[in-house]
Amino acid sequence: MKRAKPPFRADHVGSLLRPKVIREARAQRAKAEITPQALKEIEDREIERVIKRQEDVGLEAITDGEFRRSWWHLDFLWGLDGAEKHIMDAGVKFAAVNTRNEGVQVTGKLGMAKPHPMVEHFKFVASHTKRTPKITIPAPSAIYGRPMMTPIDKQVYPDLDRFFDDLGQAYKKAVRGFADAGCRYLQLDEVNLTYLCDPKQRAIVIERGDDPDALPAAYAGMINAAISDIPADMTITMHLCRGNFRSTFIASGGYEPVAELMFNEIKVHGYFMEFDTERAGGFEPLRFVPKGKQVVLGLVTSKSGTLESKDELKRRIDQAAKFVPLEQLCLSPQCGFASSEDGNILAEEEQWRKLELVVKTAEEVWGN
Repeated sequence: MKRAKPPFRADHVGSLLRPKVIREARAQRAKAEITPQALKEIEDREIERVIKRQEDVGLEAITDGEFRRSWWHLDFLWGLDGAEKHIMDAGVKFAAVNTRNEGVQVTGKLGMAKPHPMVEHFKFVASHTKRTPKITIPAPSAIYGRPMMTPIDKQVYPDLDRFFDDLGQAYKKAVRGFADAGCRYLQLDEVNLTYLCDPKQRAIVIERGDDPDALPAAYAGMINAAISDIPADMTITMHLCRGNFRSTFIASGGYEPVAELMFNEIKVHGYFMEFDTERAGGFEPLRFVPKGKQVVLGLVTSKSGTLESKDELKRRIDQAAKFVPLEQLCLSPQCGFASSEDGNILAEEEQWRKLELVVKTAEEVWGN
Protein backbone atom coordinates (compact mmCIF):
# COMPACT_ATOMS: atom_id res chain seq x y z
CA MET A 1 0.00 0.00 0.00
CA LYS A 2 1.27 3.46 -0.92
CA ARG A 3 1.88 5.88 1.97
CA ALA A 4 0.28 9.33 1.80
CA LYS A 5 2.54 10.78 4.51
CA PRO A 6 6.25 10.56 5.26
CA PRO A 7 8.37 8.59 5.38
CA PHE A 8 7.35 7.42 1.92
CA ARG A 9 7.70 3.94 0.45
CA ALA A 10 10.44 5.32 -1.82
CA ASP A 11 12.36 7.97 0.08
CA HIS A 12 15.88 9.37 0.33
CA VAL A 13 18.17 10.65 3.03
CA GLY A 14 18.52 14.12 1.55
CA SER A 15 21.93 15.22 0.30
CA LEU A 16 22.74 15.10 -3.42
CA LEU A 17 25.95 15.46 -5.37
CA ARG A 18 26.83 19.13 -5.84
CA PRO A 19 26.87 20.22 -9.49
CA LYS A 20 30.19 21.57 -10.78
CA VAL A 21 28.75 25.08 -11.06
CA ILE A 22 27.91 25.11 -7.32
CA ARG A 23 31.33 23.82 -6.31
CA GLU A 24 33.01 26.47 -8.46
CA ALA A 25 30.78 29.25 -7.14
CA ARG A 26 31.41 28.29 -3.52
CA ALA A 27 35.16 28.26 -4.17
CA GLN A 28 34.87 31.71 -5.76
CA ARG A 29 32.88 33.01 -2.80
CA ALA A 30 35.51 31.66 -0.37
CA LYS A 31 38.07 33.83 -2.17
CA ALA A 32 35.68 36.82 -2.19
CA GLU A 33 35.63 36.71 -6.00
CA ILE A 34 31.82 36.83 -6.08
CA THR A 35 29.23 38.37 -3.74
CA PRO A 36 26.98 36.40 -1.38
CA GLN A 37 24.03 37.39 -3.57
CA ALA A 38 25.72 36.04 -6.69
CA LEU A 39 26.33 32.73 -4.93
CA LYS A 40 22.72 32.60 -3.74
CA GLU A 41 21.41 33.18 -7.26
CA ILE A 42 23.46 30.24 -8.55
CA GLU A 43 22.30 28.06 -5.63
CA ASP A 44 18.67 29.06 -6.22
CA ARG A 45 18.85 28.13 -9.88
CA GLU A 46 20.52 24.77 -9.24
CA ILE A 47 18.13 23.91 -6.40
CA GLU A 48 15.14 24.62 -8.65
CA ARG A 49 16.68 22.26 -11.18
CA VAL A 50 17.35 19.50 -8.65
CA ILE A 51 13.82 19.81 -7.21
CA LYS A 52 12.39 19.13 -10.67
CA ARG A 53 14.76 16.20 -11.17
CA GLN A 54 13.59 14.62 -7.88
CA GLU A 55 9.97 15.06 -8.99
CA ASP A 56 10.72 13.55 -12.41
CA VAL A 57 12.32 10.51 -10.76
CA GLY A 58 9.10 9.99 -8.79
CA LEU A 59 10.16 10.96 -5.27
CA GLU A 60 7.51 12.38 -2.92
CA ALA A 61 9.98 13.88 -0.42
CA ILE A 62 11.84 16.82 -1.91
CA THR A 63 15.04 18.41 -0.52
CA ASP A 64 17.43 21.10 -1.68
CA GLY A 65 20.17 18.45 -1.85
CA GLU A 66 21.91 20.41 0.95
CA PHE A 67 23.32 22.56 -1.89
CA ARG A 68 23.74 25.60 0.41
CA ARG A 69 25.88 23.66 2.91
CA SER A 70 29.51 22.62 3.07
CA TRP A 71 28.77 19.85 5.62
CA TRP A 72 25.75 17.78 6.67
CA HIS A 73 26.12 19.01 10.24
CA LEU A 74 28.57 21.86 10.84
CA ASP A 75 26.70 24.57 8.91
CA PHE A 76 23.65 23.94 11.14
CA LEU A 77 25.65 23.78 14.38
CA TRP A 78 27.44 27.05 13.60
CA GLY A 79 23.98 28.65 13.52
CA LEU A 80 23.27 27.89 17.19
CA ASP A 81 23.82 30.65 19.76
CA GLY A 82 26.96 29.84 21.74
CA ALA A 83 28.53 27.67 19.00
CA GLU A 84 31.28 28.82 16.65
CA LYS A 85 33.47 27.52 13.87
CA HIS A 86 36.67 25.83 15.05
CA ILE A 87 39.76 24.94 13.03
CA MET A 88 41.06 21.66 14.44
CA ASP A 89 44.64 20.35 14.41
CA ALA A 90 43.53 17.58 12.03
CA GLY A 91 40.41 16.35 10.30
CA VAL A 92 38.26 13.40 11.35
CA LYS A 93 39.85 10.06 10.46
CA PHE A 94 37.69 7.87 8.22
CA ALA A 95 38.63 4.38 7.02
CA ALA A 96 40.51 5.61 3.95
CA VAL A 97 40.77 9.40 4.23
CA ASN A 98 40.73 12.32 6.65
CA THR A 99 38.15 15.11 6.38
CA ARG A 100 39.02 18.79 6.23
CA ASN A 101 39.91 20.15 9.67
CA GLU A 102 36.76 22.20 10.30
CA GLY A 103 34.84 21.65 13.51
CA VAL A 104 32.69 23.35 16.13
CA GLN A 105 33.43 24.80 19.55
CA VAL A 106 31.12 25.92 22.35
CA THR A 107 32.07 29.36 23.65
CA GLY A 108 28.82 30.46 25.32
CA LYS A 109 25.43 29.33 26.55
CA LEU A 110 23.72 27.31 23.82
CA GLY A 111 20.43 28.69 22.56
CA MET A 112 18.28 29.66 19.59
CA ALA A 113 17.08 33.23 20.15
CA LYS A 114 15.77 33.66 16.61
CA PRO A 115 14.82 31.24 13.81
CA HIS A 116 17.75 29.26 12.44
CA PRO A 117 19.06 30.57 9.08
CA MET A 118 18.20 27.21 7.49
CA VAL A 119 14.50 27.96 7.94
CA GLU A 120 14.91 30.10 4.82
CA HIS A 121 16.42 27.10 3.02
CA PHE A 122 13.28 25.13 3.83
CA LYS A 123 10.99 27.94 2.70
CA PHE A 124 12.69 28.07 -0.69
CA VAL A 125 12.06 24.36 -1.31
CA ALA A 126 8.47 24.61 -0.06
CA SER A 127 7.76 27.46 -2.49
CA HIS A 128 9.08 25.48 -5.47
CA THR A 129 7.35 22.09 -5.12
CA LYS A 130 3.83 20.80 -4.65
CA ARG A 131 5.17 17.60 -3.10
CA THR A 132 6.42 17.23 0.49
CA PRO A 133 9.37 19.50 1.25
CA LYS A 134 11.84 17.90 3.65
CA ILE A 135 14.60 19.47 5.75
CA THR A 136 17.51 17.53 7.25
CA ILE A 137 19.48 18.69 10.28
CA PRO A 138 22.07 16.96 12.47
CA ALA A 139 20.85 15.33 15.68
CA PRO A 140 21.98 17.16 18.85
CA SER A 141 24.74 14.61 19.49
CA ALA A 142 26.57 15.91 16.40
CA ILE A 143 28.03 18.73 18.49
CA TYR A 144 29.52 16.34 21.05
CA GLY A 145 29.83 12.76 19.83
CA ARG A 146 32.60 13.08 17.26
CA PRO A 147 35.79 10.98 17.75
CA MET A 148 37.71 13.99 19.08
CA MET A 149 36.49 16.10 21.98
CA THR A 150 34.57 19.26 21.09
CA PRO A 151 36.09 22.29 22.88
CA ILE A 152 33.51 23.43 25.44
CA ASP A 153 34.11 26.49 27.63
CA LYS A 154 34.31 24.99 31.12
CA GLN A 155 33.31 28.27 32.72
CA VAL A 156 30.03 28.16 30.81
CA TYR A 157 29.51 24.40 31.20
CA PRO A 158 31.44 22.92 34.14
CA ASP A 159 29.33 19.75 33.82
CA LEU A 160 27.76 17.92 30.89
CA ASP A 161 24.23 17.65 32.31
CA ARG A 162 23.58 21.39 31.91
CA PHE A 163 25.25 21.32 28.49
CA PHE A 164 22.98 18.51 27.28
CA ASP A 165 19.90 20.24 28.76
CA ASP A 166 20.64 23.54 27.02
CA LEU A 167 21.44 21.77 23.76
CA GLY A 168 18.11 19.95 23.83
CA GLN A 169 16.25 23.20 24.52
CA ALA A 170 18.10 25.05 21.75
CA TYR A 171 17.08 22.30 19.35
CA LYS A 172 13.49 22.47 20.59
CA LYS A 173 13.35 26.12 19.53
CA ALA A 174 15.06 25.38 16.22
CA VAL A 175 12.67 22.53 15.34
CA ARG A 176 9.68 24.67 16.32
CA GLY A 177 11.03 27.39 14.02
CA PHE A 178 10.90 24.96 11.08
CA ALA A 179 7.40 23.88 12.10
CA ASP A 180 6.18 27.48 12.28
CA ALA A 181 7.52 27.98 8.74
CA GLY A 182 5.28 25.13 7.54
CA CYS A 183 7.70 22.20 7.74
CA ARG A 184 5.93 18.90 8.34
CA TYR A 185 8.81 16.54 7.47
CA LEU A 186 12.08 16.94 9.35
CA GLN A 187 14.92 14.44 9.63
CA LEU A 188 17.53 14.29 12.39
CA ASP A 189 20.83 12.75 11.25
CA GLU A 190 22.08 10.67 14.18
CA VAL A 191 25.44 9.00 13.51
CA ASN A 192 26.91 8.97 17.00
CA LEU A 193 24.40 6.50 18.39
CA THR A 194 25.48 4.06 15.69
CA TYR A 195 29.16 4.65 16.39
CA LEU A 196 28.53 3.30 19.91
CA CYS A 197 27.79 -0.10 18.31
CA ASP A 198 31.46 -0.36 17.25
CA PRO A 199 33.93 -1.69 19.88
CA LYS A 200 36.73 0.49 18.46
CA GLN A 201 34.63 3.63 18.71
CA ARG A 202 33.51 2.69 22.21
CA ALA A 203 37.19 2.40 23.21
CA ILE A 204 37.82 5.93 21.87
CA VAL A 205 34.88 7.22 23.93
CA ILE A 206 36.27 5.56 27.08
CA GLU A 207 39.77 6.89 26.40
CA ARG A 208 38.49 10.46 26.28
CA GLY A 209 36.69 10.03 29.62
CA ASP A 210 33.11 9.30 28.56
CA ASP A 211 30.87 6.33 29.35
CA PRO A 212 29.63 4.62 26.15
CA ASP A 213 26.87 2.92 28.13
CA ALA A 214 25.50 6.27 29.40
CA LEU A 215 25.68 8.28 26.17
CA PRO A 216 22.77 6.58 24.32
CA ALA A 217 20.31 7.72 26.99
CA ALA A 218 21.78 11.25 26.87
CA TYR A 219 21.44 11.36 23.08
CA ALA A 220 17.89 10.01 23.29
CA GLY A 221 16.94 12.62 25.88
CA MET A 222 18.16 15.45 23.67
CA ILE A 223 16.24 14.17 20.65
CA ASN A 224 13.06 13.85 22.70
CA ALA A 225 13.54 17.40 24.01
CA ALA A 226 14.14 18.64 20.47
CA ILE A 227 10.84 17.26 19.20
CA SER A 228 8.72 17.94 22.28
CA ASP A 229 6.98 21.01 20.81
CA ILE A 230 6.01 19.88 17.32
CA PRO A 231 2.53 20.08 15.75
CA ALA A 232 0.49 16.87 15.77
CA ASP A 233 0.76 16.55 11.98
CA MET A 234 4.57 16.87 11.81
CA THR A 235 6.70 13.80 11.03
CA ILE A 236 10.18 13.46 12.52
CA THR A 237 12.51 10.75 11.25
CA MET A 238 16.00 9.80 12.36
CA HIS A 239 18.77 8.74 10.01
CA LEU A 240 21.44 6.37 11.27
CA CYS A 241 24.74 5.66 9.56
CA ARG A 242 28.35 4.79 10.27
CA GLY A 243 30.00 7.73 8.54
CA ASN A 244 29.89 8.95 4.96
CA PHE A 245 32.73 11.01 3.49
CA ARG A 246 34.04 10.56 -0.05
CA SER A 247 32.60 7.03 -0.15
CA THR A 248 34.33 5.86 3.02
CA PHE A 249 33.17 5.27 6.63
CA ILE A 250 34.14 5.39 10.31
CA ALA A 251 32.30 2.64 12.21
CA SER A 252 31.15 -0.96 11.90
CA GLY A 253 28.75 -3.12 13.89
CA GLY A 254 25.07 -4.04 13.96
CA TYR A 255 22.35 -2.05 15.73
CA GLU A 256 21.77 -4.57 18.52
CA PRO A 257 23.45 -2.58 21.37
CA VAL A 258 21.14 0.43 20.89
CA ALA A 259 18.08 -1.04 19.15
CA GLU A 260 15.71 -1.40 22.09
CA LEU A 261 16.36 2.15 23.35
CA MET A 262 16.34 3.60 19.84
CA PHE A 263 13.01 2.15 18.78
CA ASN A 264 11.12 2.42 22.05
CA GLU A 265 12.51 5.39 23.98
CA ILE A 266 13.26 7.87 21.18
CA LYS A 267 9.94 9.40 20.14
CA VAL A 268 10.56 9.84 16.42
CA HIS A 269 8.11 8.45 13.85
CA GLY A 270 10.55 6.66 11.57
CA TYR A 271 14.13 5.47 11.12
CA PHE A 272 16.36 5.62 8.05
CA MET A 273 18.68 2.68 8.64
CA GLU A 274 21.88 1.79 6.83
CA PHE A 275 21.81 -1.82 5.62
CA ASP A 276 23.89 -1.77 2.43
CA THR A 277 26.87 -3.81 3.66
CA GLU A 278 27.71 -6.50 6.22
CA ARG A 279 29.18 -3.73 8.40
CA ALA A 280 25.62 -2.81 9.39
CA GLY A 281 24.77 -6.30 10.68
CA GLY A 282 21.54 -8.21 10.11
CA PHE A 283 17.87 -7.30 10.36
CA GLU A 284 17.35 -9.00 13.75
CA PRO A 285 17.33 -5.69 15.73
CA LEU A 286 14.14 -4.76 13.85
CA ARG A 287 12.26 -7.12 16.17
CA PHE A 288 12.17 -4.22 18.68
CA VAL A 289 10.24 -1.89 16.33
CA PRO A 290 6.84 -1.09 17.90
CA LYS A 291 3.60 -0.75 15.97
CA GLY A 292 3.05 2.66 14.44
CA LYS A 293 6.67 3.35 13.54
CA GLN A 294 8.26 3.10 10.09
CA VAL A 295 11.68 1.76 9.14
CA VAL A 296 13.22 2.96 5.89
CA LEU A 297 15.61 0.24 4.73
CA GLY A 298 18.83 1.74 3.34
CA LEU A 299 19.60 -1.12 0.98
CA VAL A 300 20.93 0.91 -1.96
CA THR A 301 24.46 2.18 -1.37
CA SER A 302 25.28 5.81 -2.01
CA LYS A 303 28.99 5.06 -1.80
CA SER A 304 29.44 3.66 -5.33
CA GLY A 305 27.79 3.95 -8.72
CA THR A 306 27.28 0.20 -9.14
CA LEU A 307 23.55 -0.38 -9.53
CA GLU A 308 21.92 -2.95 -7.27
CA SER A 309 19.71 -5.76 -8.57
CA LYS A 310 15.98 -5.15 -8.12
CA ASP A 311 15.49 -8.84 -7.33
CA GLU A 312 18.16 -8.70 -4.63
CA LEU A 313 16.53 -5.63 -3.08
CA LYS A 314 13.18 -7.45 -2.99
CA ARG A 315 14.82 -10.49 -1.40
CA ARG A 316 16.33 -8.35 1.34
CA ILE A 317 13.04 -6.53 1.96
CA ASP A 318 11.45 -9.98 2.42
CA GLN A 319 14.19 -10.85 4.93
CA ALA A 320 13.54 -7.67 6.91
CA ALA A 321 9.79 -8.38 6.87
CA LYS A 322 10.45 -11.49 8.98
CA PHE A 323 11.18 -9.14 11.90
CA VAL A 324 8.79 -6.22 11.28
CA PRO A 325 5.59 -6.19 9.16
CA LEU A 326 6.02 -5.20 5.50
CA GLU A 327 3.58 -2.29 5.90
CA GLN A 328 6.01 -0.73 8.42
CA LEU A 329 8.86 -0.79 5.90
CA CYS A 330 10.04 1.63 3.19
CA LEU A 331 13.09 1.80 0.92
CA SER A 332 15.88 4.35 0.37
CA PRO A 333 19.60 4.71 -0.30
CA GLN A 334 21.63 3.98 2.82
CA CYS A 335 22.88 7.56 3.18
CA GLY A 336 23.01 10.83 1.32
CA PHE A 337 25.16 11.10 -1.78
CA ALA A 338 27.11 14.09 -0.47
CA SER A 339 27.43 14.43 3.30
CA SER A 340 29.89 17.20 2.50
CA GLU A 341 30.32 19.35 -0.58
CA ASP A 342 33.13 16.96 -1.60
CA GLY A 343 30.53 14.30 -2.44
CA ASN A 344 30.84 10.55 -2.79
CA ILE A 345 32.74 8.90 -5.62
CA LEU A 346 30.08 8.33 -8.25
CA ALA A 347 28.64 10.27 -11.17
CA GLU A 348 25.49 12.38 -11.00
CA GLU A 349 23.69 10.14 -13.49
CA GLU A 350 24.59 7.09 -11.38
CA GLN A 351 23.00 8.87 -8.41
CA TRP A 352 19.77 9.40 -10.34
CA ARG A 353 19.69 5.80 -11.58
CA LYS A 354 19.88 4.66 -7.96
CA LEU A 355 17.00 6.90 -6.94
CA GLU A 356 14.96 5.66 -9.91
CA LEU A 357 15.70 2.08 -8.79
CA VAL A 358 14.40 2.88 -5.29
CA VAL A 359 11.16 4.30 -6.72
CA LYS A 360 10.56 1.43 -9.17
CA THR A 361 11.34 -1.26 -6.59
CA ALA A 362 9.03 0.35 -4.02
CA GLU A 363 6.22 0.51 -6.60
CA GLU A 364 6.58 -3.22 -7.27
CA VAL A 365 6.76 -4.17 -3.60
CA TRP A 366 4.07 -1.91 -2.15
CA GLY A 367 2.07 -0.89 -5.23
CA ASN A 368 1.26 2.51 -6.71
